[in-house]
Amino acid sequence: MTDKLKLLRRHWGYDSFRPMQEEIIDSVMQGRDTLALLPTGGGKSLCYQLPALMLDGLCLVVSPLIALMKDQVQQLNARRIKAACIVSGMRSEEVTGVLANAVSGELKLLFVSPERLKQRLFIEHFRRMRMSLIAVDEAHCVSQWGHDFRPPYLEIASIRVYHPTVPVMALTATATPAVADDICTLLQMRQCRRFCASFVRPNLVYRVCHDDDKTHRLLHLIRSIGGSGIVYTRSRRGTQSTAQTLQGHGIAATFYHAGLTARERDSRQSMWMQGGCSVMVATNAFGMGIDKPDVRFVIHLDLPESLESYFQEAGRAGRDGQPAYAIMLCNEADILRRRRDLDADFPPLKYIRNVYRALCNVYRIPMGSGADTRFDFDLEQICKTYNFQLREFYAACRFLEREGLISIPDRENIASTLYVPIARDELYRFQVNHQRLGELLQLLMRMYPGLLTEAVFIDERKVAQRCFSETSDVVAMLMRLKEMKIADYRPHTDKPQIFFLAPRIDENSICAMQHNYDQLHQAAERRLDAVCTYAMQDTICRSRFLVNYFGEQGVADCGRCDVCRKENLSPPQVEQLILAHLQRGPLPLHSLGPLMAADGCNDFTRVLRQMVDRGEVLFDANMILHLP
Repeated sequence: MTDKLKLLRRHWGYDSFRPMQEEIIDSVMQGRDTLALLPTGGGKSLCYQLPALMLDGLCLVVSPLIALMKDQVQQLNARRIKAACIVSGMRSEEVTGVLANAVSGELKLLFVSPERLKQRLFIEHFRRMRMSLIAVDEAHCVSQWGHDFRPPYLEIASIRVYHPTVPVMALTATATPAVADDICTLLQMRQCRRFCASFVRPNLVYRVCHDDDKTHRLLHLIRSIGGSGIVYTRSRRGTQSTAQTLQGHGIAATFYHAGLTARERDSRQSMWMQGGCSVMVATNAFGMGIDKPDVRFVIHLDLPESLESYFQEAGRAGRDGQPAYAIMLCNEADILRRRRDLDADFPPLKYIRNVYRALCNVYRIPMGSGADTRFDFDLEQICKTYNFQLREFYAACRFLEREGLISIPDRENIASTLYVPIARDELYRFQVNHQRLGELLQLLMRMYPGLLTEAVFIDERKVAQRCFSETSDVVAMLMRLKEMKIADYRPHTDKPQIFFLAPRIDENSICAMQHNYDQLHQAAERRLDAVCTYAMQDTICRSRFLVNYFGEQGVADCGRCDVCRKENLSPPQVEQLILAHLQRGPLPLHSLGPLMAADGCNDFTRVLRQMVDRGEVLFDANMILHLP
């Protein structure tokens, strides 16, 4: 057994690799720059995690997703692999501690956001790290042609100068040929080896249903398909109202969006993962890193932003290899609405400049200052104060995020931190003069040995248990230590946060970003055109349309999507579908029609009439279809 397989079995419990994983790992082990295009659920993370164990040094992983970074670090540590991440919300002392561990060789993997790469503190430590690999997750973000272009990703190439011989691995689940070329160029990849898995999902049935009454169609699709599924909608309000509608019709459903607290999101995700409810109604904030194998359907109630995001979200169905459905519900009104929304998603740069000024004023950020600071973020209150429309304001914030000026991460729990920055002799005098507070400090130093050198996460409840006190009393004493400047205490919060990543710039500099703005706008228009074409065309196999979009040619028609079924379904096949639906029980004729349309049988009336004439199905007085 090779070293690779021994490590795979020891740390991950697998006896073999998934398709292409071993070839990708071998390429990295040979010191080659490597681009890996693997579908969602294809095992991309293992392609850099396993080489990180085998190579001497540290693997730096660049990722834009805070939740996914934290999840991977937790999983790696559980597998006895030393890993850490640096994310927004960490105190500077915490960041320094993690970087010091990376320099000293205590870590095998370090996860950071692309925004972190241009900060002086990071660069100073990065130069001294012994590197084995630089892995770039969600690498399509580096390309202006990608569906999620992020200018901070362009900083990745600039750090290669400090470790010019260290290979770079770029990973993504969705990249067109133009985006793949951009990734190799912009990351300065040398003699890059490309690995591209097929985009074909043979067990996934793609369908587009045109219906003005999408709620009615949604209910019947869920009942017809059965099992666990995801319903995607574009708005937070839509997730809640749709979930309530499903619940009102006896379907166990919950909803998920970035505006919920981290505890609420975790609770609902766990309930769905464990089968406590069958349907998750969510915005695109849900799904990254989710690996539930038995998802039988993913239904898009609204048009997605791009075919890249649609392919990624639809790919969360059927990971167990069993038949599953990816269904898009739309009508002509959706097309018009999305084109209007696109205009709102790109407010004028002068408007964005005014939003940036307002944010700096609200949080009293002076010119040239404010880098690495964070504040509670009340989006609705700021909009009310400055008379901003919510949608345009949010779009402006997204542009400022893309330019690396601010970050507004998904709402998450930020644990309490404590740092005691005073000298030991001063600390001793304080403990002598303040007995109760001194005793608390003594206990804290025993529980959290590192708090004299850096900020550490603490749990006030556990501290209270150790000193036989109430949690509220411990919090009050910690606040008192903060007031006396003995300790830097930051209580737990789950409120939305805004992070200023860079010093405040001249507002006119925003208007100088016209080139980036125009590129983003044009790319968004092209992506929307592709989505609309996919939704409205009825001549090209859905699966073939998607894989051709990603540059894969020579693929046969799937034979199961609504387009293929419309072209190829024979009368006996239509009869079999009708019988399959009626085996679940009697159905009104108006219910069977939408279900058959979803199966690609847009004109089944003639076949149904023949079956009635032969006595194979029956009507009763209320036009209920059933088997004799």
